[in-house]
Amino acid sequence: MFHKVLIANRGEIAVRIIRACRELGIRTVAVYSTPDREALHTLLADEAVCIGPAKATESYLDIKRIISAAVITGANAIHPGFGFLSENPKFAKICEESNIKLIGPSSEMMSLMGNKARARETMINAKVPVVPGTDGIITQADEAYDLADSIGYPLIIKAANGGGGKGMRIAERKEEIHKMFSLAQKEAIASFSDNGMYMERYVVNPKHIEFQILADEHGNVIHLGERDCSVQRRHQKIVEEAPSKALTDKLRKKMGDVAVRAAKAINYTNAGTVEFLLNDQGEFFFMEMNTRIQVEHPITEMVTGIDLIKKQIEIAAGLPLDIMQKDIKLHGHAIECRINAEDASKDFRPSPGTINNLIMPGGKGIRIDGAIYPGYTVAPYYDSMLAKLIVHGDTREEAIAKMKSALGEFIVEGVTTNIDFHFEILENPSFVSGDYDTSLIETMKV
Repeated sequence: MFHKVLIANRGEIAVRIIRACRELGIRTVAVYSTPDREALHTLLADEAVCIGPAKATESYLDIKRIISAAVITGANAIHPGFGFLSENPKFAKICEESNIKLIGPSSEMMSLMGNKARARETMINAKVPVVPGTDGIITQADEAYDLADSIGYPLIIKAANGGGGKGMRIAERKEEIHKMFSLAQKEAIASFSDNGMYMERYVVNPKHIEFQILADEHGNVIHLGERDCSVQRRHQKIVEEAPSKALTDKLRKKMGDVAVRAAKAINYTNAGTVEFLLNDQGEFFFMEMNTRIQVEHPITEMVTGIDLIKKQIEIAAGLPLDIMQKDIKLHGHAIECRINAEDASKDFRPSPGTINNLIMPGGKGIRIDGAIYPGYTVAPYYDSMLAKLIVHGDTREEAIAKMKSALGEFIVEGVTTNIDFHFEILENPSFVSGDYDTSLIETMKV
């Protein structure tokens, strides 16, 4: 087991990792930018190292500074969390060359799955169902124009090395191809420094279903059931639940088996997520694989009782999984709401500032993963998420009621939050019935 882990991240995920390390008896090192000097992860870690100014490219995205912090403090492993460098194959490669274990998959695996076009080809070869689309990467609008008819409309143009909803445009007809390709590619270059694109048939108003994978370094691969992540705004998830009401036991087994097959086909290790689009005919298609822990991992922990961060660390340390597929049982229902510092009435504009009063809910089946406290200043430089509110109930109906009760107790003063907007989602008839898809928020009046 590792003796010291550096957390190459900030906010609630850094706090979450520190707590898991404590339980495993591992010392921790926090890295922080100058605005995060008094951040909770900096205060909780055994050691803390300032790695630069507010700008992420000069701190949390600066590979040299993070590796230097690990070497100086004697950390023999790094946990990247999610976002920032968590899916950066260059960072993973440098960790390997520096003899520092990255708690995640190999650089080769990140590179393969990070390139959405290559990942798509790999899944086709593994006989995993994919949405009809292009074979390989395209870089020219004319090439996209020529291929569009064979795919069908509407179609979606995506950055090959993209993520987070960036570098994506939808073309409803052929006349829009050049314009949408150009817009998507410009955004891809600006966000990912890469002009590689690919196209797929756009599945209209699907369910977004993802399966949690755990794979050790001894060939053991299991899934921990699914999460329904269909409540999204501009491809960003807002509310997630597990399990999905849309899946029957038969469909869950089928999709889970495919997710495991996908992971085995590429010799994947550590935690990962296989994401699918599910249409209203019960057909599902591979969308992408995330080679990191997900923001919404707590709801899987709530319904399975398995600590995913601890499992990540144990797998990275070379330990075999101590659970098998037959051991995985889903108990009850869990929902997660992302509490963000943003104003839903003003197109979700970020709301930085200082929290001057904070009351957080509690009780049976209520969990908060956060990094905020009274007097904490929400900086404008990073993601606006303040905390994740997670609840667990015996039934979906109980979980919804518990979440509404918990939201009612959650008071944050000093910054505007999206708590009221979560009430609107939870009271929406389509959400209540479970008959909703990725278009839910578009149909709501904010």
